[in-house]
Amino acid sequence: MNKFAEEIIDFVLAEMPLGVIVFNDKMGITYLNRNADKILARYELPVEVPTICKRIFDSINNKNVREQFPGDIVLYQKISGSQNSWIIRMHIGKGPVPLVYVFMSEEKVSNKLNVNKVRMQYKLTRRETDMVRRVLDGLTNSEIAEDCGISEQTVKDHLSNIYLKCGVRSRFELICGLINSPEPESPPLQQ
Repeated sequence: MNKFAEEIIDFVLAEMPLGVIVFNDKMGITYLNRNADKILARYELPVEVPTICKRIFDSINNKNVREQFPGDIVLYQKISGSQNSWIIRMHIGKGPVPLVYVFMSEEKVSNKLNVNKVRMQYKLTRRETDMVRRVLDGLTNSEIAEDCGISEQTVKDHLSNIYLKCGVRSRFELICGLINSPEPESPPLQQ
């Protein structure tokens, strides 16, 4: 593979919204992307993940992996300390070196709300909408600033504008108002 293709793959893995962790047969972490690093810094990996990985590697060594694990393994569960449920998909690598790929994604509140309709209803900018999405997902101002590559003061300025536009005074009122309000209606299509 050429250097350009490697850079593209590195970029995609680092920036993708999923947490990606790759375990080797010694149960060591061979790779984790930026999102997985953040997840592990914030939450403890569920005990089921290393337990299942060990069972997978045992079945690889016993040469019965396809009988034991005919497809991907999918866990749907809460992670201690997280307010949301998580989808954890485990995939068995097919290369010469035994690896297990773990893909983690959080079922976020912002995924359940049509944030684009909220943007249109309250006339939010795209950046403000991005802030709302992160607030709904429980990120702090400093986490939002780090994610967006902006200062914490800029996050506060955006949130002040959002509060004004949405007619609320606090983060709590914003979240409650957006979650509990009826979905804004779409304008009728022009013929």
